[in-house]
Amino acid sequence: MSSPRRALIVIDAQQEYFEGLLPIQYPARDESLTRIAEAMDVAEQAGIPVVVGQHQSPAGFPVFAPESSTFELRPEIAKRADKASHRFTKSFASIFAGTGLEEWLRERGIDTITIVGYMTNNCVIGSAAAAEPLGFTVEVLSDATGAIDIVNSAGSAPAKRVHETIMAVLNSNWAAVATTSAWTEAVTSEKAVAGDNLIESAARGRDAR
Repeated sequence: MSSPRRALIVIDAQQEYFEGLLPIQYPARDESLTRIAEAMDVAEQAGIPVVVGQHQSPAGFPVFAPESSTFELRPEIAKRADKASHRFTKSFASIFAGTGLEEWLRERGIDTITIVGYMTNNCVIGSAAAAEPLGFTVEVLSDATGAIDIVNSAGSAPAKRVHETIMAVLNSNWAAVATTSAWTEAVTSEKAVAGDNLIESAARGRDAR
Protein backbone atom coordinates (compact mmCIF):
# COMPACT_ATOMS: atom_id res chain seq x y z
CA MET A 1 0.00 0.00 0.00
CA SER A 2 1.43 3.38 -1.01
CA SER A 3 2.01 6.14 1.53
CA PRO A 4 -0.70 8.80 1.83
CA ARG A 5 -0.10 11.99 -0.13
CA ARG A 6 -1.39 14.35 2.53
CA ALA A 7 -2.35 17.97 2.93
CA LEU A 8 -3.20 19.43 6.33
CA ILE A 9 -6.34 21.57 6.14
CA VAL A 10 -6.72 24.13 8.94
CA ILE A 11 -10.37 25.18 9.03
CA ASP A 12 -11.45 28.51 10.52
CA ALA A 13 -9.02 28.85 13.43
CA GLN A 14 -10.41 32.34 13.87
CA GLN A 15 -11.03 34.72 16.76
CA GLU A 16 -14.80 34.19 16.38
CA TYR A 17 -14.42 30.88 18.21
CA PHE A 18 -12.54 32.50 21.07
CA GLU A 19 -13.73 36.09 21.46
CA GLY A 20 -16.91 36.16 19.38
CA LEU A 21 -20.42 34.70 19.50
CA LEU A 22 -19.35 31.08 18.91
CA PRO A 23 -16.84 30.20 21.66
CA ILE A 24 -15.62 26.61 21.44
CA GLN A 25 -16.62 24.67 24.54
CA TYR A 26 -15.22 21.14 24.09
CA PRO A 27 -12.42 20.19 23.98
CA ALA A 28 -11.05 23.23 25.84
CA ARG A 29 -10.41 25.82 23.14
CA ASP A 30 -6.86 26.68 24.20
CA GLU A 31 -5.92 23.00 24.27
CA SER A 32 -7.38 22.32 20.82
CA LEU A 33 -5.63 25.41 19.47
CA THR A 34 -2.32 24.11 20.80
CA ARG A 35 -2.93 20.82 18.98
CA ILE A 36 -3.72 22.67 15.74
CA ALA A 37 -0.45 24.58 15.96
CA GLU A 38 1.36 21.33 16.76
CA ALA A 39 -0.12 19.64 13.69
CA MET A 40 0.96 22.58 11.52
CA ASP A 41 4.51 22.28 12.83
CA VAL A 42 4.57 18.52 12.25
CA ALA A 43 3.28 18.99 8.71
CA GLU A 44 5.86 21.64 7.90
CA GLN A 45 8.69 19.46 9.20
CA ALA A 46 7.41 16.50 7.17
CA GLY A 47 7.00 18.49 3.97
CA ILE A 48 3.21 18.15 4.04
CA PRO A 49 1.40 21.10 2.43
CA VAL A 50 -0.50 23.21 4.95
CA VAL A 51 -3.71 24.85 3.73
CA VAL A 52 -5.42 27.52 5.84
CA GLY A 53 -9.07 28.46 5.36
CA GLN A 54 -11.12 31.27 6.89
CA HIS A 55 -14.88 31.58 6.95
CA GLN A 56 -16.11 34.90 5.57
CA SER A 57 -19.63 36.26 5.93
CA PRO A 58 -21.04 39.37 4.24
CA ALA A 59 -20.01 42.74 5.66
CA GLY A 60 -22.01 43.64 8.74
CA PHE A 61 -22.96 40.05 9.54
CA PRO A 62 -22.91 39.16 13.27
CA VAL A 63 -20.19 36.52 12.83
CA PHE A 64 -17.14 36.30 10.54
CA ALA A 65 -17.68 39.72 8.98
CA PRO A 66 -14.48 40.52 7.08
CA GLU A 67 -14.10 43.92 8.71
CA SER A 68 -14.38 42.51 12.23
CA SER A 69 -11.54 41.51 14.56
CA THR A 70 -13.17 38.10 15.04
CA PHE A 71 -12.62 37.29 11.36
CA GLU A 72 -8.88 37.20 11.97
CA LEU A 73 -6.92 34.04 12.65
CA ARG A 74 -5.74 33.37 16.18
CA PRO A 75 -2.20 34.75 16.57
CA GLU A 76 -0.68 31.29 17.07
CA ILE A 77 -2.14 30.22 13.74
CA ALA A 78 -1.62 33.51 11.89
CA LYS A 79 2.15 33.41 12.30
CA ARG A 80 2.24 29.87 10.94
CA ALA A 81 -0.21 30.68 8.14
CA ASP A 82 2.36 33.07 6.68
CA LYS A 83 4.24 29.94 5.56
CA ALA A 84 1.16 28.03 4.37
CA SER A 85 1.19 26.44 0.93
CA HIS A 86 -2.27 27.80 0.18
CA ARG A 87 -4.91 30.02 1.77
CA PHE A 88 -8.58 30.51 0.94
CA THR A 89 -11.82 31.99 2.22
CA LYS A 90 -15.13 30.18 2.19
CA SER A 91 -18.81 30.98 2.61
CA PHE A 92 -20.22 27.52 3.31
CA ALA A 93 -19.54 24.72 5.78
CA SER A 94 -17.72 22.64 3.16
CA ILE A 95 -14.14 23.60 2.40
CA PHE A 96 -14.81 22.58 -1.20
CA ALA A 97 -17.84 24.77 -1.96
CA GLY A 98 -16.77 27.62 -4.21
CA THR A 99 -13.15 27.65 -3.01
CA GLY A 100 -11.21 25.94 -5.78
CA LEU A 101 -9.60 23.72 -3.15
CA GLU A 102 -10.46 20.48 -4.93
CA GLU A 103 -8.58 21.60 -8.03
CA TRP A 104 -5.62 22.81 -5.97
CA LEU A 105 -5.32 19.43 -4.24
CA ARG A 106 -5.66 17.44 -7.47
CA GLU A 107 -3.01 19.51 -9.23
CA ARG A 108 -0.56 18.47 -6.51
CA GLY A 109 -1.53 14.81 -6.42
CA ILE A 110 -2.98 15.00 -2.92
CA ASP A 111 -5.16 12.00 -2.07
CA THR A 112 -5.56 12.45 1.71
CA ILE A 113 -6.69 15.50 3.66
CA THR A 114 -6.12 15.85 7.39
CA ILE A 115 -8.70 18.16 8.95
CA VAL A 116 -8.15 20.31 12.03
CA GLY A 117 -10.00 23.42 13.19
CA TYR A 118 -13.55 24.48 13.90
CA MET A 119 -16.30 23.59 14.38
CA THR A 120 -16.74 19.86 14.83
CA ASN A 121 -20.49 20.26 14.40
CA ASN A 122 -20.39 22.40 11.27
CA CYS A 123 -17.41 22.76 8.97
CA VAL A 124 -15.50 19.67 10.11
CA ILE A 125 -18.32 17.20 9.56
CA GLY A 126 -19.54 19.12 6.49
CA SER A 127 -16.11 19.04 4.86
CA ALA A 128 -15.47 15.38 5.70
CA ALA A 129 -18.78 14.37 4.16
CA ALA A 130 -18.19 16.55 1.10
CA ALA A 131 -14.83 14.89 0.49
CA GLU A 132 -16.36 11.43 0.05
CA PRO A 133 -17.86 11.85 -3.46
CA LEU A 134 -14.68 13.64 -4.53
CA GLY A 135 -12.60 10.57 -3.70
CA PHE A 136 -10.35 12.08 -1.04
CA THR A 137 -9.37 10.05 2.00
CA VAL A 138 -10.08 12.03 5.17
CA GLU A 139 -8.36 12.12 8.54
CA VAL A 140 -9.75 14.17 11.43
CA LEU A 141 -7.71 15.01 14.53
CA SER A 142 -10.11 14.73 17.44
CA ASP A 143 -8.13 16.88 19.87
CA ALA A 144 -7.46 19.59 17.28
CA THR A 145 -11.12 20.36 16.65
CA GLY A 146 -13.94 21.56 18.89
CA ALA A 147 -17.69 21.89 19.35
CA ILE A 148 -20.25 24.14 21.04
CA ASP A 149 -23.34 23.47 23.15
CA ILE A 150 -26.45 23.22 20.97
CA VAL A 151 -30.00 24.18 21.96
CA ASN A 152 -32.79 24.63 19.43
CA SER A 153 -36.38 23.60 18.71
CA ALA A 154 -35.30 20.07 17.76
CA GLY A 155 -33.49 19.41 21.03
CA SER A 156 -30.26 20.09 22.89
CA ALA A 157 -26.83 18.58 23.44
CA PRO A 158 -23.78 19.69 25.42
CA ALA A 159 -20.58 20.28 23.49
CA LYS A 160 -18.85 17.19 24.88
CA ARG A 161 -21.64 14.92 23.64
CA VAL A 162 -21.79 16.75 20.31
CA HIS A 163 -18.05 16.38 19.77
CA GLU A 164 -17.73 12.76 20.88
CA THR A 165 -20.79 11.68 18.91
CA ILE A 166 -19.60 13.34 15.72
CA MET A 167 -16.13 11.84 16.10
CA ALA A 168 -17.71 8.37 16.42
CA VAL A 169 -19.94 9.04 13.41
CA LEU A 170 -17.03 10.26 11.31
CA ASN A 171 -14.86 7.29 12.25
CA SER A 172 -17.64 4.92 11.24
CA ASN A 173 -17.76 6.13 7.66
CA TRP A 174 -16.35 9.43 6.40
CA ALA A 175 -12.98 9.72 8.12
CA ALA A 176 -10.25 8.06 10.11
CA VAL A 177 -10.25 9.81 13.49
CA ALA A 178 -7.07 10.07 15.56
CA THR A 179 -5.38 12.25 18.15
CA THR A 180 -2.66 14.63 17.05
CA SER A 181 -0.09 12.39 18.73
CA ALA A 182 -1.26 9.28 16.87
CA TRP A 183 -1.36 11.22 13.60
CA THR A 184 2.19 12.42 14.16
CA GLU A 185 3.31 8.82 14.52
CA ALA A 186 1.50 7.93 11.28
CA VAL A 187 3.17 10.84 9.49
CA THR A 188 6.59 9.82 10.77
CA SER A 189 6.08 6.23 9.62
CA GLU A 190 4.47 7.39 6.34
CA LYS A 191 1.38 5.32 7.06
CA ALA A 192 -2.34 6.01 6.86
CA VAL A 193 -4.37 6.55 10.01
CA ALA A 194 -6.52 3.48 10.63
CA GLY A 195 -10.24 4.19 10.58
CA ASP A 196 -13.27 1.97 11.09
CA ASN A 197 -16.30 1.23 8.94
CA LEU A 198 -20.06 1.45 9.22
CA ILE A 199 -20.77 -2.29 9.25
CA GLU A 200 -18.35 -3.10 12.06
CA SER A 201 -19.36 0.00 14.02
CA ALA A 202 -23.00 -1.03 13.75
CA ALA A 203 -22.19 -4.60 14.83
CA ARG A 204 -20.44 -3.34 17.95
CA GLY A 205 -23.40 -1.10 18.63
CA ARG A 206 -25.76 -4.07 18.49
CA ASP A 207 -23.49 -6.13 20.74
CA ALA A 208 -23.31 -3.33 23.30
CA ARG A 209 -27.09 -3.30 23.83
